[in-house]
Amino acid sequence: MQTAVQLTLTSLQIGAVYILFSLGLTLIFGVMRIVNFAHGHLFAVSALVVAAIVPWLSASGFPVLAAYLVGAVAGILASLALGFAMYVGGFRFFQRDLVGSFILSIGLVLLLDGILMKIFGGAVRPMPDIIPGTLSVLGAAITSQRLALCVAAVAVTALLYWALTRTKLGKALRAVSIDHEAAMLQGIPYNRMALSGFMIAAGLAALAGALIAPVTIVSPVIGADYLIKGFIAVIVGGLGSVPGAILGGLFVAAIETLGGFYFDPSSATIAIFILVIAVLLVRPKGLLGHG
Repeated sequence: MQTAVQLTLTSLQIGAVYILFSLGLTLIFGVMRIVNFAHGHLFAVSALVVAAIVPWLSASGFPVLAAYLVGAVAGILASLALGFAMYVGGFRFFQRDLVGSFILSIGLVLLLDGILMKIFGGAVRPMPDIIPGTLSVLGAAITSQRLALCVAAVAVTALLYWALTRTKLGKALRAVSIDHEAAMLQGIPYNRMALSGFMIAAGLAALAGALIAPVTIVSPVIGADYLIKGFIAVIVGGLGSVPGAILGGLFVAAIETLGGFYFDPSSATIAIFILVIAVLLVRPKGLLGHG
C-alpha cells in the first residue's frame, strides 16, 4: 500500500510539469497548426533565470522564498519576451504551415542552444530548498516544495481549462482551433488569436520551468528531455486536445515512474515508445484526438 501511494505521488509530481509543458504544445498546434520544437527553450530560459537569480539573491541576504518569487517573475518575463520575439520574428509568417514552421523551429533550436550555452555556460546550477520539510501521506513521503509544485500545476491547469471553456478569449481560441476560416467569417481576428495562443503557451512553458527549477538539475539542455516527453504526451492524448494533453502527461509520467521503479530508466523510456506505438496503431489521432 505504501509503495503504491509513493509511486502515485511520484507520478503526479512528474506529470504536473509534463501537463503544463504539453498544454502549451497542444495549444499552439490547435490554434496555429504548427509544431514548435523551440518550445523547450522557453521552458529552459525560465528555469535558468530562476537558477541564476535565486542563489545570487540568497547570498545577498534575501530570504530564499522571496528570492525565488523574484526569480520566478524574472524567468517568466524573460521567456515571454523570447516567445514574443519567436512569434513576431518568425512563426507569424508560417501559420498553418507544418513544413515551414518545422524548418524554422529547428533553426531556432540550434540558434538558442548556442545562445544559452554562451550566456549560462554548460555547468548545472543547483538551488537551495525553497520550502523545506517533508510531509507523510498514507505512509509515503513527499517534500513540501514538490507538493507545492503539484498544487500550483493543478491550479494553473484548472484555470486554463476554465478560461478556454468560459471566457470570450477561450471560446474564440477553441473556435479557431476547430475551423479558423469559419471563425474568421464570424468576426474573430485570427492573427490576434494566434498571437494570444502562442503567448499563453509560452507562459505555460515559462511557469513549468520556474516550478521545476528548485527540484531538478538545471542546465541549458534541460528543455530537450521535457520537449520529447511533452510531444509524446500530446501525441498520445491527441494533438490539439487540452484534455488529451492532460491525459497524455499523466500517462507518460506513470509509465516513467513504474518502469523506473520496477526496472530501470532506460527500460521505462523504451516502454513509453512501445506503448505510444500501440496507442497510435489503435487510435492514430490519439486517445482524445478528433477525426
